[in-house]
Amino acid sequence: MNYYAGIDVSLEQSSVCVRDGDGKIIREAKVASEPEALIAWFAGLGLALSRIGLEAGPLSQWLYAAMQQAGLAVELLETRHVRNAFKTMPVKTDRKDARGIAELMRMGWFRPVHCKSMSAQETRAILTTRRLIEAKLRDVEMSVRGVLRGFGLKVGKTTPANFADRVRELVGGHSTLEVIAASLLAVREVLRREFGAYEKRVRTMARHSEDARLLMTTTGVGAVISLTYASAIDDPERFKNSKQVGAHYGMTPQRYQSGETDYTGRISKIGDESVRTALYQAAHIILTRPVKASALKTWGMQLAKRIGMAKAKVALARKLAVILHRMLVERKPFDHKLLVNQAAAA
Repeated sequence: MNYYAGIDVSLEQSSVCVRDGDGKIIREAKVASEPEALIAWFAGLGLALSRIGLEAGPLSQWLYAAMQQAGLAVELLETRHVRNAFKTMPVKTDRKDARGIAELMRMGWFRPVHCKSMSAQETRAILTTRRLIEAKLRDVEMSVRGVLRGFGLKVGKTTPANFADRVRELVGGHSTLEVIAASLLAVREVLRREFGAYEKRVRTMARHSEDARLLMTTTGVGAVISLTYASAIDDPERFKNSKQVGAHYGMTPQRYQSGETDYTGRISKIGDESVRTALYQAAHIILTRPVKASALKTWGMQLAKRIGMAKAKVALARKLAVILHRMLVERKPFDHKLLVNQAAAA
């Protein structure tokens, strides 16, 4: 008899359900969301489990890696696929979710996702923190401008270096605004210092990463974009075809067909948003900045004349996703003279 388990992971305790090959529930329990506790619980069952499923989430990759190392047949499930499978549930609880995941494992109706390596997770953590600090820095600066604008004081165009001086100049002689400005500028200074440190760290990481150095030979791809893409792909061999990468990161059009209805919409925007953003930024740089001429830029500009610049950027971003993946697979730098169609079809 085959046995299947589902785990609904929560912060403190996870709901676990075990079913047999006929779908009958054999065991249910609440187990601490710790690898040792889950591994010991499954070992105590005395059953050879064919598959154990857990939904991808903040704790899931950590639990998955430890359970896999312990020799358990564990699968990491795509969140969107699991959510759609459970939409028919009139009542949603952790216990029912665990039962549902166990049933998905028994039926084989699941879509596994890649569990990123520890180095990829560390890189993504650095990039996420950098992006957070950058966003908060921008928020503080906009807040300063907003507060002063309410008193008719316009900061106007500034540079990062003279922003603080301009604000102090405007609030001079206004005791209340001087207090507010001093506080916000102090916060801004700390954020600027930390952001600068992360900028240096990201560039150092890119210099020491073979994948990042390879990707940076591409027009418009810098340290942040290369690290974002390389850490998201992690293992290039997990994609059988480079053309799958664009769809994997939500850069292909949605399509709905039913009877006489056949509708093609905007891009799906599924998958990792940071990768889409990075690729779009690279496409924007290629099409709007004075970068080194290449067949990639020529292709994008010709497309922009036909369908508009906005759509051309998205199409070029999708093309970049394909080309960058081929570069990682073949370990070859970007060839500025190579026709885009040849590079994508390689």
